[in-house]
Amino acid sequence: MKLQIIPPLELIQEWACMLEHRSDTDVFTKAAQWGADMELEACIEWVSNELSPDIVDMLRAARRPKPPTLNSIALQMLGTIERDAHYLPEITDIIRRALEALPNE
Repeated sequence: MKLQIIPPLELIQEWACMLEHRSDTDVFTKAAQWGADMELEACIEWVSNELSPDIVDMLRAARRPKPPTLNSIALQMLGTIERDAHYLPEITDIIRRALEALPNE
């Protein structure tokens, strides 16, 4: 069974309007991501009828991983500083932003 994934008219109009204010690349990337998300959800729906919920969750996590948190990036960069003793501005800026984002106690 072959199904088409067609964006709703409102979304198409939103993307067309975005073309006036953003680069084509930004808009087409957003449209491609929407299509990929819809395809993943269709696959998950099909798989969920065939496999366990754990497999479905693993598929979604593998194909749409959550972006790393600022804190996890900062900890990774801190490890680089500790290991290599390199104090690059990008690394220290991320660590500073992460620390500043933490709630004050």
